[in-house]
Amino acid sequence: MSYQVLARKWRPRNFASLVGQEHVVRALTHALEQQRLHHAYLFTGTRGVGKTTLARILAKALNCETGITATPCGVCSACTEIDSGRFVDLIEIDAATNTGIDNMRELQDNAVYAPTRGRFKVFVIDEVHMLSKAAFNSMLKTFEEPPEHIKFILATTDPQKIPVTVLSRCLQFNLKQMPREAIYAHLGHILEQEKTAAEPAALRLIAQAAQGSMRDALSLLDQAIAYAGGKVSEEAVRAMLGAIDQGYLFRLLDALALQDIKAMLAVAGEMESRSLSFDSALQDLATLLHQLALAQGAPEALGQDLPERERILALAQQFDAEELQLYYQIALHGRRDLPLAPDEYAGFSMSLMRMLAFRPVDAGSAVAALPAKKKPETTEARATRAAVTAAPGGNARSTAAAVTASAATFDGDWPKLANLLKVSGVARQLAQQSELRGFDGESMELGLAFSAKHLAERTYQDKLRAALQEHFGRPLALKIAIGEISGNTAAIQAQSERQARQGKALEAIQGDAFVRDLMDTLDATIVSDSVKPT
Repeated sequence: MSYQVLARKWRPRNFASLVGQEHVVRALTHALEQQRLHHAYLFTGTRGVGKTTLARILAKALNCETGITATPCGVCSACTEIDSGRFVDLIEIDAATNTGIDNMRELQDNAVYAPTRGRFKVFVIDEVHMLSKAAFNSMLKTFEEPPEHIKFILATTDPQKIPVTVLSRCLQFNLKQMPREAIYAHLGHILEQEKTAAEPAALRLIAQAAQGSMRDALSLLDQAIAYAGGKVSEEAVRAMLGAIDQGYLFRLLDALALQDIKAMLAVAGEMESRSLSFDSALQDLATLLHQLALAQGAPEALGQDLPERERILALAQQFDAEELQLYYQIALHGRRDLPLAPDEYAGFSMSLMRMLAFRPVDAGSAVAALPAKKKPETTEARATRAAVTAAPGGNARSTAAAVTASAATFDGDWPKLANLLKVSGVARQLAQQSELRGFDGESMELGLAFSAKHLAERTYQDKLRAALQEHFGRPLALKIAIGEISGNTAAIQAQSERQARQGKALEAIQGDAFVRDLMDTLDATIVSDSVKPT
């Protein structure tokens, strides 16, 4: 016996076995059960989502010898002949090769005759958008007043190219792309029936590569079984697809979190030595960055059975939300620019260096292998250094003196201190939107408005506490109280300053002699929102 490919062998034979199109199945099932039959149906969707399969199932439902039903028996002569492609009253036409008006006239001549075997004569026109304008015009009359024994089922991947006059005469059903989880589960079910072993991670790679097409997924699965020569392993599927080992990507991001450019370039060099696709690497890196962003904002959106879920959750804590958004954009742009690069390695490594170059680095940190710029010494730091210098030897007394000097320099101006702290991202927003409620040299209490309570997550508090400890040169306790605030925050002060500058700029424009002459001469007015302070 000749081998039958999985996409044909496991093609759904009834509505119940159709995966991922429940919304269409429900509508057709109700219509068939209530005998509310339309003369023309239009199925739209990308390749491999079940348009032609659904058309054949509908043809069986209309012609099953048990009667018009949403559950065709599958064993009568009409059902078996439709499944095998031998049913005389099911006429399938490929509009990609039969585009002309002569083909449509032949169809119309055929349509006047009653069915030979079935209850209805069903015309399935695939890729109907490929028909010529004359062909569409020719079939309009038949679509408007078809014989009672005729049913049209149209399928297309591009409904925008179908004339509105045809669309208005059809019941249109939009088939959606298959969810990855649905593809993954279906592949697992098929392999269980086929008695073939597979690693879950391998099936997830295939489900991702299929891009919503079940037919593509089954074709890739066929290829993977042949490639692996036995158990479908993750390693075999990655090699077959040219996919990137996730370990490389996690190592890249670990190094990025440490700002270690040498480690990042070392990983890129390993990838080059194995001739891995840098285009796929940037695509997979963007996918991983998206998962990290989900882990920060909505961890419940990550699948519980995601193989690297715990590692993703842990890695997500090493980045601010703004950083992940920036890296995601750089990965997308790097992939777009890859064909313009001198070579793929140069384009990929430049994208990695771009992530570090544009990273909102904390003021006190430096990129490995890149010299850190010297930062201006703060008043508190000078006081600490002076105290240590006055009591050489580094003993406990000198340390205590340094701490006292450092704490003594804080005059209670929290907005000023918030702007000086070596912290970035959300932790910096936390500092700038909070106000000081108390400070005794060993612990600090900050107040935060209810509207900004999302900034008070433990991760951001820890980063702010570390910045305060670095600033004062000693361990420090930090408490965030959510409630009403008086408004003495760095953010509110900055807004007030912007409004004051805006007011002065507007006054300057209104008082300018040349502007006033224009207003008088041309009866003009000043658009306040267009005035920007320099």
